[in-house]
Amino acid sequence: MKMTSLFLSALLAIAAPLHAQSLPGDSVYHLPATTQDADGQPVAWSSLRGQARVVSMFYTHCHLMCPLILENAKSVQKQLTPDERRRLGVVMVSLDPARDTPAAMREVAQRHRVPDGWQFLTPADNDVRAIASVLDVRYRFREDGSINHTSVLVLLDAEGRVRARSEVNGAAADPAFLIQVKALLAAP
Repeated sequence: MKMTSLFLSALLAIAAPLHAQSLPGDSVYHLPATTQDADGQPVAWSSLRGQARVVSMFYTHCHLMCPLILENAKSVQKQLTPDERRRLGVVMVSLDPARDTPAAMREVAQRHRVPDGWQFLTPADNDVRAIASVLDVRYRFREDGSINHTSVLVLLDAEGRVRARSEVNGAAADPAFLIQVKALLAAP
């Protein structure tokens, strides 16, 4: 009996950390995608786990909707308290890895004066469609080099579950989306 109790205790001690590390079934972080940041450093998609985030997909050569996506995300962030801003990550993911080099990502961040702490990630070519799929972003390349794509901000909780979406139609934040962001950040 004592041996069984010791065995169960040992098994639970081993299983507890494994369970704590497991992701919910609907987490976008199950995707084994690789990206690189604006400094050219590798960033595993799953490493974004642990903080609520607003995520969007864009490309640096866009002159119409992508600047609005950036401005809209900035508008969301501006309406948060300093504490809320610290607890919400903002991630912009490229749809165009061929042209969105680390230098291009840094340049667009500077040109649009994005706040410190934003992440600009360029997925590997074979991971763009997979990331777009888990975020429900549709896109297609056009002959002129532009990309038709869903213009959306996606709110992810710390475990990578989609909690809200906001279609981007202009530079101002959607009030309903902002309420959802604040509610997520207020939750324990």
